[in-house]
Amino acid sequence: MSSSDPAPNRNRSFGTESQLSGNDQPDAKPLLSRYSSSSGSFKQMPRRRVPGKPDMRRSYSRDIGHAAAETYMITRLTITLLRYLGVGYRWITRLAALGFYAALLMPGFLQVAYYYFFSSQVRRSIVYGDQPRNRLDLYLPKTLDGPKPVVAFVTGGAWIIGYKAWGCLLGQQLAERDIIVACIDYRNFPQGTIGDMVADASQGISFICNNISEYGGDPNRIYLMGQSAGAHISACALLEQAIREAKGEEGISWSVSQIKAYFGLSGGYNLCKLVDHFNNRGLYRALFLSMMEGEESLQSFSPELRIEDPSIGNAVSLLPPIILFHGTADYSIPSSASKDFSAALQRLGAQAELILFDGKTHTDLFLQDPLRGGKDEMFSHLVAVIHAGDEEALAKDATAPPRRRLVPEVLLRMASHISPF
Repeated sequence: MSSSDPAPNRNRSFGTESQLSGNDQPDAKPLLSRYSSSSGSFKQMPRRRVPGKPDMRRSYSRDIGHAAAETYMITRLTITLLRYLGVGYRWITRLAALGFYAALLMPGFLQVAYYYFFSSQVRRSIVYGDQPRNRLDLYLPKTLDGPKPVVAFVTGGAWIIGYKAWGCLLGQQLAERDIIVACIDYRNFPQGTIGDMVADASQGISFICNNISEYGGDPNRIYLMGQSAGAHISACALLEQAIREAKGEEGISWSVSQIKAYFGLSGGYNLCKLVDHFNNRGLYRALFLSMMEGEESLQSFSPELRIEDPSIGNAVSLLPPIILFHGTADYSIPSSASKDFSAALQRLGAQAELILFDGKTHTDLFLQDPLRGGKDEMFSHLVAVIHAGDEEALAKDATAPPRRRLVPEVLLRMASHISPF
């Protein structure tokens, strides 16, 4: 990685797909790297079969080697990132708060980690492309007695610390309801900028659309979901694909028509409105603009603004139903971000729905509530939409036992007060 600060590209539009280079290592200058559109077809990806019973010894050996390589890479990228952040009171206090927050939720995290590494229902680090971190995890139901609906999930992480394993809790709980979850990993900053993240997400979606039937998934029931930064990245990927199809581009490897619905959880869709908000919360303007490839690129990577552009033709009409979830007490990304995006979509005739949760924070819907167990409104709504039209699945959902509590209530309440998000 170059030790000099990379200059942002000021002419980049989001959604440019990566041309695979065959290099598994991070690019020498990732912030300057650019890729051209792929020329794949719907049958471009190799077909994969579900292994009957994995060789646990080989799997653990591979995981250890992969973990060591990623630890070295993350350490190197962290040093580069610290040059952007500097050392200041705000970052020190937020890192300390994050440490306490994670410690309070550790009883739940340990149980989820055990499931992630030892459950036979999890297929870890399936390669979907040739760029660094082009891998995804699959969470499978206990029985595959027929094609199952699929959620392609893009995790959050402020475009800096996103990782596929962050979706393990969601994957585990949806798999209990006979839903396959595919958690897509992608390059984070400073390994890549927003265009690389969107390209990775798009390629991961393509892999799922073309290969999920080999893992017991129903290619006709694929749902796209993102949380926080992942909601922004996946919305960009979905809209860019719709724009390409509206323009009649050839060589696309997946279609918007393959996505039954999009779920956006606590996302931000207008970067121009958020840049100052993030700066005030410690995600400094210079760092944010470097991640987003310069101030001139903010509009291109803002789905709320992009759909208003007349040059995209009838792209908005191609979008699937869009459902946005947001907590009204979210201070990381205010709920107005989802309100404004939903209103813009509805003005243009798109099918969009906004569901607000009173008093919920940025992490309540995705972490604290699932760790609390029982039934919660967002999870129930998600499952109801995915299983709509399947009477047998809906009946099974109605009689399903409450989800198990993973963390005592007192620790959850303390974590909510100390959360840096």
